[in-house]
Amino acid sequence: MVTQLVKCPRCQTHVTIQGNSGESVLITCPSCSLKGKFTLPSTKKMVTGTTMIEISHLSKIYKEVIAVNNVSFTVRSGEIFGFLGPNGAGKTTTIKALLGLIHVNTGEITIHGYRMNGESRSARKHIGYLPERVAFYDNLTALQTIHFFCELKGVDRSVAQPLLKEVGLESAMNRKVGTFSKGMVQLLGVAQALIGNPSVYILDEPTSGLDARWAKIIRDKIRMVNERGATVLFSSHNLFEVEQLCDRVAVINKGKLIAEDTVANLSSHLKMKPQLEITIQGLGGKVPLVLSGMQGIDALEAKGDTLFVTCESSVRSKIIAKLEEAGLTILNLKTIEPSLEDTFIKLIGGGA
Repeated sequence: MVTQLVKCPRCQTHVTIQGNSGESVLITCPSCSLKGKFTLPSTKKMVTGTTMIEISHLSKIYKEVIAVNNVSFTVRSGEIFGFLGPNGAGKTTTIKALLGLIHVNTGEITIHGYRMNGESRSARKHIGYLPERVAFYDNLTALQTIHFFCELKGVDRSVAQPLLKEVGLESAMNRKVGTFSKGMVQLLGVAQALIGNPSVYILDEPTSGLDARWAKIIRDKIRMVNERGATVLFSSHNLFEVEQLCDRVAVINKGKLIAEDTVANLSSHLKMKPQLEITIQGLGGKVPLVLSGMQGIDALEAKGDTLFVTCESSVRSKIIAKLEEAGLTILNLKTIEPSLEDTFIKLIGGGA
């Protein structure tokens, strides 16, 4: 539960609100009755541990195509790290290089203190991997599949049934995998990644193609292993789940790393500004002249009775005051902070 003290932009009255981290709360000012919505700040942990994964100057060239171009980043112990990029950006190539599944042209990779060039066998003992396209033998049951992977990893088969129960496949453990839905196959993939209780998880597009229900289950499992102390790196182009889960993100585009930081810091670096969404009685799609030329405002747009104002945080109360001085009746007010999607679009669009 998060408690936050906020100030009404109209009358400056302070109001205490409570809710969950990242939740949007509807507020009515007790003094002037102004209605609005406030998004409570995220309380994601700050991870300051040692480096668990380090990629240094990684490059991979396929014939004349540079798939990954001099990429370097680190993932700290105990964090959830998002690896973002549009399709074809180089995410899967980087992950395959991380796991030693492809030969690279240049660069060094270290996982859990082991260099993948020479010590990959030792490093892999600490890794749980979920590929982008999970594939199992259709004629094996879920239980037989996990038994098979236990033998490959040198782990006692007794862990198989508890793992299937943990991912919600207990009732289907004796069904053949060929009868499974895509979501169930993905959960089976999570179960095999959990074998041996690894300290590092590398997940390539873990929710790709899943409906909302299955995607939420996968996100919950990512949180679960992280709460147990594991480090998680996952690639995605699903901005919602990255924003919900990650401590930090790296953004790759056309093979080059273009950013690495927290979502909040990326937005700040790019000077992303919040947007006011103000409902005004009888606005009729017209931008109020009283705001024209006002310093601190970047953009004004009116749709019906709603006015959208992109502006500096410091001028929000002045905007409200100007509108009321002009005799306009404000029915509702909402502040929309810059999202990861806004930041991502600006980064890959060349705004960095």
